[in-house]
Amino acid sequence: MLRVDNLQVVRGQQAVLSDISLALQPGEVLGVLGPNGAGKSTLLGALCGELAPRQGQVWLGDCLLADWPGSERARRLAVLPQVSTLGFSFRVEEVVGMGRLPHDSGLARDAEIIEAALQAADAQHLRGRSYLALSGGERQRVHLARVLAQLWPGEEGTTLLLDEPTSALDPLHQHTTLQAVRAFADRGAAVLVILHDLNLAARYCDRILLLEQGRAFALGTPQAVLQPDGLKAVFGLEVLVQAHPERGHPLIIAR
Repeated sequence: MLRVDNLQVVRGQQAVLSDISLALQPGEVLGVLGPNGAGKSTLLGALCGELAPRQGQVWLGDCLLADWPGSERARRLAVLPQVSTLGFSFRVEEVVGMGRLPHDSGLARDAEIIEAALQAADAQHLRGRSYLALSGGERQRVHLARVLAQLWPGEEGTTLLLDEPTSALDPLHQHTTLQAVRAFADRGAAVLVILHDLNLAARYCDRILLLEQGRAFALGTPQAVLQPDGLKAVFGLEVLVQAHPERGHPLIIAR
């Protein structure tokens, strides 16, 4: 479990996050929504240890995040940033295999996990290709496979943080990506995912944290958080919210 109490992050003289408290549970997908500049990526940076909070502490399991040795933390926590850069002509499976570096599971087992992660990210057909020859969306799916391989198979005690993993993807692969994330959580992992698409969040997330100007505007189920008044207050967008005719989750329609 990953949790944070009373988190505040300051850049320069400005607090960009304030009074954030949450606990990410095993088996849960927590979606983080908010307009540009609301503090979503800053929150992820603090949760993974990249940014030092001015106030509050981040816990991974029973220990402070900062107290975990690097390799042990990497076996429990994986992060997919908004932009992943790689300037060398590695083959796709070599990039995915980087996720196995914290482990000592052997070449045969690593090869099995790399293949499984590629399949989960719908990227198995990219095997053998140079990473530099891929499109932006293909690279994004390869990096998704890399972080899945790092924590595979997604057992309780592992935590996955993803910053806009669907941003460069076509509609089909937006869904296949979040289906892979959902399956990871269903096996016990705790997942936090930053999204911009309200309907994708409504479909795949168990809870949603709605940020506004660095503070938590709402935290709860999609049904509780994705309400017209709240979305108008945070995004300035007039919407209708209806139940999905087949699945029952909220369906957000711009007016």
